[in-house]
Amino acid sequence: MTTRPNIYLQDSASPLMEQLILFHDHIMLILMMIVTTVSYIMIMLFFNKYTDRNLLEGQMIELIWTVTPTMTLFFIATPSLRLLYLMDEINSPMMTTKAVGHQWYWTYEYSDFNDTEFDSYMMNKENINELRLLDVDNRMVLPSNTFIRMIVTSTDVIHSWTLPSSGVKIDGTPGRLNQASLMLNRNGLLFGQCSEICGTNHSFMPIVVESVPFNSFIKWMMKS
Repeated sequence: MTTRPNIYLQDSASPLMEQLILFHDHIMLILMMIVTTVSYIMIMLFFNKYTDRNLLEGQMIELIWTVTPTMTLFFIATPSLRLLYLMDEINSPMMTTKAVGHQWYWTYEYSDFNDTEFDSYMMNKENINELRLLDVDNRMVLPSNTFIRMIVTSTDVIHSWTLPSSGVKIDGTPGRLNQASLMLNRNGLLFGQCSEICGTNHSFMPIVVESVPFNSFIKWMMKS
């Protein structure tokens, strides 16, 4: 059985990641246009007859190669600034959660719900129902379609709480609270890993978020 290497972004699980994927495709389209144009010019240079070798100035071509990159940068900067605005802080989040990085596991805190707190370690047992090196014993449960303020910090070294399918990647720095906005628009399991080189077991502190309907989240919170 052969598998195709995954060279594309993960399927989005949040509106923010959908916009990031669209922005990625937008930039790739512009890059392909630039590469095609430059490649064509370079190839044609091999076959030119030096008919313009005595040309001293060309105001029109100088205007073109000045205005064209300017317009290209404009078409890149406009959606980029819009995304930066969308990724900014949520003014009125419905709930706040906190992830604390340790060497080498995560601690999750739900301060809005009776200070619920638990540790999340990577599963060491081989199980056909689990993803190797990606599943944990205690998953972080979050409600879907809910505006969430995510706070990340660390107790020892710099960690990075990363959930690619949600478009969130935020460093956990000792003595500092970093903040990110999160909203999941589909239910299911979302996998991530620490994306900062934090020590010998850096690759063994995965992140698993279980996105569930809000009613199911309340029931889970009442049981914990």
